[in-house]
Amino acid sequence: MSPKVGNTFDCQAKARDVLGIEIEGLKALRARLGPEITRAIGLLKDSLDRSHKIIATGIGKSGHVAEKVAATFTSTGAPCVYLNCVNAVHGDLGLVSEGDAILIFSYSGETDEIVRTLPALRRPGVQIIGLTGDPRSTVAKNADVHLDVRVEREACPHNLAPTASTTAMMALGDALAMVLLQARGFRREDFAQLHPGGAIGRNLLLGIRDVMRTGDRIATVRGHQSVLDAVSAMNRARSGAAVVLDDGGHLLGIFTQGDFVRHYQTDAQLGRRQIKEVMTADPIVVRDDRLAIEAVRIFEKHQIDDLVVIDQKRRLLGVVDAQDLTKFRLI
Repeated sequence: MSPKVGNTFDCQAKARDVLGIEIEGLKALRARLGPEITRAIGLLKDSLDRSHKIIATGIGKSGHVAEKVAATFTSTGAPCVYLNCVNAVHGDLGLVSEGDAILIFSYSGETDEIVRTLPALRRPGVQIIGLTGDPRSTVAKNADVHLDVRVEREACPHNLAPTASTTAMMALGDALAMVLLQARGFRREDFAQLHPGGAIGRNLLLGIRDVMRTGDRIATVRGHQSVLDAVSAMNRARSGAAVVLDDGGHLLGIFTQGDFVRHYQTDAQLGRRQIKEVMTADPIVVRDDRLAIEAVRIFEKHQIDDLVVIDQKRRLLGVVDAQDLTKFRLI
């Protein structure tokens, strides 16, 4: 059972209030953005173009934001390292090299650990981008570019716990990463290369060639052969369909187990008939240079289980069986 919090306490209304405050903070941030965002993107891109890296740092809740934003940059092809401010003056400043760009997340811009680290970060060739809520703060004054993330109030009812302010910093960090991604021409294929182990990588990297059946695993017959010949070929290949070809190896049609069941109900002599008389002519096909995820979409759209793979001249290259796709976790 859910714990009772009192009949007069409206949890839904309170939650909506929190979200409303954070949404208003983001709206104000969006309206406030100016040319400084362009300068920030320019510094980040210039650093990466010269084979340097991005560093993100912060303390407390702002540090958690910096760590998440660093992961977002890195996952989109912009190498970004999180620097722990507490450990920075105890050796971790070795992460910082000439030519790097540093993102400092600090809402007050006056946090002791950040302020103490600033002199060590201000080294030749290093560009600092400060994300604070106070343009007069120490961090803002020492930054090459200052991004104002101030909010009217926190979503905390006591206006204390970092909530709307951390949301604003997180959102602006995401905006920097996504705009930089576009400015650098980062493509879907590039994203997939960095995520080969997940669903994104499978969807963007796995091709039809990787999942189709070839050779003896395909049942094939010529148009003049009988339905029984097709069934025998399907049994040998352990396939749910036979591909019908002409004498030159070009696609004529397809005949499936479902076709056999439907036709046999009305034609007791089905086995002796030529396959070209009962096949599905001009079946749905796919080229072998397409992504495997496209086969999934075709199966779902047309409610079929077997997809013929052909080349430019409609010659048979393979067959994609819907059952095989489960092994690749595509369906």
